[in-house]
Amino acid sequence: MLRHLFLSAIFIALAATGMAQDSRLKRLDTGDDSRGWLAVGRLDIDGRGFCTGALIGEDLVLTAAHCLYDRATGARFEAERIEFLAGWRNGRASARRLVRKAVAHPDYVFNSEVAAKRVRNDVAVLKLHHPIRNARVAPFPTDRRPRKGQRIGVVSYARDRAEAPSLQEVCNVLAHQQGVMVMSCDVDFGASGAPIFSFEAGEPRVVSVVSAMARLEGRKVALGTHLEAPLREVLAVIDRGYDRAITGRRLFSTGEARDTGAKFAKP
Repeated sequence: MLRHLFLSAIFIALAATGMAQDSRLKRLDTGDDSRGWLAVGRLDIDGRGFCTGALIGEDLVLTAAHCLYDRATGARFEAERIEFLAGWRNGRASARRLVRKAVAHPDYVFNSEVAAKRVRNDVAVLKLHHPIRNARVAPFPTDRRPRKGQRIGVVSYARDRAEAPSLQEVCNVLAHQQGVMVMSCDVDFGASGAPIFSFEAGEPRVVSVVSAMARLEGRKVALGTHLEAPLREVLAVIDRGYDRAITGRRLFSTGEARDTGAKFAKP
């Protein structure tokens, strides 16, 4: 379900001094490999495909808004037809839950032109029928957007690795533009909604979700939102009782944002 997006005019020093070398994807096949990442799961959607999601509360899963729509018809999938498989690995899940309610960002329009605004609002939160209370499947905290050049990572499922997630522990923020991050992370179809992590707080914190992939100067890049504001707006749409699982915990640190001069072109 990952959608293509191409960049037409953007200035980025891809070989910028001090930028960490990207690591390769590591398949999380074993229990030891998966430890600490079990709150990332596969979202099976109406038997027609899958995305990736991450638990950010006992009953709240963060993903991309476009995962809630049928690509062929543009219709919304019924929430009850979506299942979250936490830590899905080789036919087994650490927890599996049906979705009770799916809330996309109020300004997200599925059939709109693929541009910065669409990527910026490509956020959804899924309310599970029953909370996941398992010490091994601990929800991830979220954080403000990372700075350009900062080390980030991604855990995702994808077309050729649907039965176990893969971790890319080191990729980089290449640029910021209009609420969108351009990243060097290695993503493919199925990675939509995959959590992007920062590690500077001493623990993995979700700072974005994968919205699209693009080509930049012949190189594949990933695109995702600046999570803080869109997530707050989605949570505001959810009924007040639905966010109790994260009440009392700071969703975000504070920090100032800064943009570059990226421009996006319709594919």
